[in-house]
Amino acid sequence: MSPSTRFSNRWPRIGLAAGVLLASTLSGCLGPVAPETQVSPTVASTRTPAPPPATPTFEPTPFVPEATLPAPTPEVVTGQLPHPGDYALEAVASGLDRPVYLTQSGDGSQRLFLVEKPGRVRLLRDGNLLPEPYLDIRNRVGSAGSEQGLLGLAFHPRFAENGQFFVDYTDLNGNTVISRFQAEPSADRVEASSEKMLLRIDQPYPNHNGGMLTFGPDGFLYIGMGDGGSAGDPLGAGQRLDTLLGKILRLDVDNGDPYAIPPDNPLSGQSDARPEIWATGLRNPWRFSFDRATREMWIGDVGQNQYEEIDLQPAGAGGLNYGWNAMEGLHNYQGGYREGLTLPVWEYDHGQGCSVTGGYVYRGQALPALLGVYLFGDYCAGTVWALARTPEGGWNAVALLATGLNISSFGEDAAGEVYLVDLGGGVYRLVAASS
Repeated sequence: MSPSTRFSNRWPRIGLAAGVLLASTLSGCLGPVAPETQVSPTVASTRTPAPPPATPTFEPTPFVPEATLPAPTPEVVTGQLPHPGDYALEAVASGLDRPVYLTQSGDGSQRLFLVEKPGRVRLLRDGNLLPEPYLDIRNRVGSAGSEQGLLGLAFHPRFAENGQFFVDYTDLNGNTVISRFQAEPSADRVEASSEKMLLRIDQPYPNHNGGMLTFGPDGFLYIGMGDGGSAGDPLGAGQRLDTLLGKILRLDVDNGDPYAIPPDNPLSGQSDARPEIWATGLRNPWRFSFDRATREMWIGDVGQNQYEEIDLQPAGAGGLNYGWNAMEGLHNYQGGYREGLTLPVWEYDHGQGCSVTGGYVYRGQALPALLGVYLFGDYCAGTVWALARTPEGGWNAVALLATGLNISSFGEDAAGEVYLVDLGGGVYRLVAASS
């Protein structure tokens, strides 16, 4: 496919695909293994811190109690859903081996880094995909399962100075590994021997491994962990505080050996809880991101049998419980709603897809009508949706693009432009449609 290839809006193909990367359930799962292990952290005491035909929209969801909705912030665009016919996808890379993520290094080089599930990071420089990988750790990555492999990549905010970046992968035993690598910042290749493991988390089943990691605006490293897998959270991990499964974690990688606990982590100092925990009650937060303007965290949490959800965390609001497995989306699952749970701001059912892929709030300059709009998709349906807060404080969404792709991830470049990653091997940039 040539770089000039574009996909414009068309009606979505809704249906389950064989071998779904993020399928809501997985049959034939392995039995439980030993609980997770880790390299012991230290606690940090200080921190330096003409309109087209009708376009499909979601059916309304039940009213969410006001107490669970974060207050609108001035920077969030309200009531301005984009016009679907105005957008298309432009191919920027092809021929990748099951790509699952795209990111940039923040060093001014304008390079894009593409994560391949089997264990390589590829480099896109000046629009060209380099033949040699930036990093190759296929010999230590276990990727046989549909949700296993090299899953995440995050560059240190001071990468241009310290050359550090971090990855999330499943090892040859299927367990989660969070590691740091050391690079020469300007180099186009990194030695795999520079790896230093920060954290190892035993995985009782081969699915729901999470995989996202990114640095927040506070300079800490955030890591998404699924509930351990199988179906229905048989370990009850989402609501337990003694396990890292079913959580978002927050680590200080600038202090301690191999890391420190930020002193304001919500469970820091609590003897019966893991101090790395930042948020609980998650099933499989495959992709999450921070809004550059508001610092809010947007989470796409993959659902179980019926509902996919989008969660919104106000800036700096640690300690929230997103409800799994008491709730699936806005609906009772095992136990039902209780005081203290934070419900999603949006959900959709499995008539419209089967596996949510969280995206980004658009903060680029090329598509001004999208400013402040949250973009996300569904892996199975290939639909890209736009979500915005209404003037009344509620939410509304519109189907922006029907791509026909298996959307494994979104990505964001240094300028805030948004990209879409297709597990089938392509990477695309969201652009204005040709007139």
